[in-house]
Amino acid sequence: MHEKQKHLYVGVDLHKQHHVAVIINCWQEKLDEIKFENKPSAFSTFLLDIDKLIDDGLTPVFGLEDVGGYGRSLAQFLTDHGQVVKEVNPALSYAERKSHMTTQKSDSWDAECVARILVNKLDQLPDAKPHDLYWSIQQLVTRRNALVKAQGALKNQLHIQLSHHYPSYKKFFSEVDGKTALAFWERYPSPSCLEGVSIKQLTTFLLEVSHNTCSVKKANEILKLVIEDGNTTKEYQETRNFLVESIVRHILFGKQEIGKVERELKELMSLLDFQLDSMPGIDLVTASALIAEIGDVRRFPNANKLARFAGIAPVYFGSGGKGKEQKSKQGNRALHALFYNLAVQQVQVAKGSKLPRNPVFHTYYQRKLKEGKTKGQALVCIMRRLVNIIYGMMKHKTTYEMPIIKEKEVV
Repeated sequence: MHEKQKHLYVGVDLHKQHHVAVIINCWQEKLDEIKFENKPSAFSTFLLDIDKLIDDGLTPVFGLEDVGGYGRSLAQFLTDHGQVVKEVNPALSYAERKSHMTTQKSDSWDAECVARILVNKLDQLPDAKPHDLYWSIQQLVTRRNALVKAQGALKNQLHIQLSHHYPSYKKFFSEVDGKTALAFWERYPSPSCLEGVSIKQLTTFLLEVSHNTCSVKKANEILKLVIEDGNTTKEYQETRNFLVESIVRHILFGKQEIGKVERELKELMSLLDFQLDSMPGIDLVTASALIAEIGDVRRFPNANKLARFAGIAPVYFGSGGKGKEQKSKQGNRALHALFYNLAVQQVQVAKGSKLPRNPVFHTYYQRKLKEGKTKGQALVCIMRRLVNIIYGMMKHKTTYEMPIIKEKEVV
């Protein structure tokens, strides 16, 4: 008996409220279809229904697309109960749907396409291994990204309001959303609120909120700019003042929430005992983002697999004996962006000096440029090396040690 004849293939189309499972045999004959709710209490019944279809000597294999989202609970349940669960890339099931003469879309057909992928690529599909720790880190990273994005929108709203109230507001402070700046906008949302405020009073306020960083010079500068701007008071000025105050409060709340999320991230990251932040350019945020996208690094047999997963490894295109390797536009684009940003930081020159942040990669980058590669191609070479380093650091939980470059030595 062929190995594929020993299994029953269960493809599951996952949704928020319910799932649809289609069961087929090795000849891709549809045996049954089961619809069940997305809750643990319904998973046991679903597993019993599958057992009723199994003949002697057959074992079920489950295929799920979204094992990190709507299908995570089901994947965890099936894994805990000793079932074989495979993670199916959505691109594979999409290609299966498009490969037929008549393209159709339904929960039942989507589940059957997943089951067909199970039959055709059983040996190639990775096992679904949901880990609560990695999943929690991923959720925290997603939450932080949402908060940062919201902060950007709020900052733009603040710019709009301040441009009406204080035309020269950009000269007041170096950052419009800095701690001192936000305290000033909340206390004095418009020039009308500064009426009757003396230089001494404003200086005392600025000294307090800036922890003695801003002095009488800054107070003089602000009041002078306000006078030069002229009268900016409009109708319903109190409402406009309220808008500034509301935006500032929202920004302050967002900053607090980001801080809380980062503290929670730091606590979870300490449980993994990775030391990614020992490498220049990697802080807590970058390290957690890398782990959120990579997950358990042991699921990649080697660094080449991780590079292909991130879309960094080149892809060969050819026909008729002719072809060439081209840059891949596939893979995990979020992880690709992380490695790209990290590569850029490795070749940058530190602020305030002409010394490169990472002399080894800076030398390697310059060498690649002299070989005729473009800046983008040279950065891809650095990204590929970074994949090897990050993979090794995560797999062996080691620190990054800056190599020593000897004189006239080329990396």
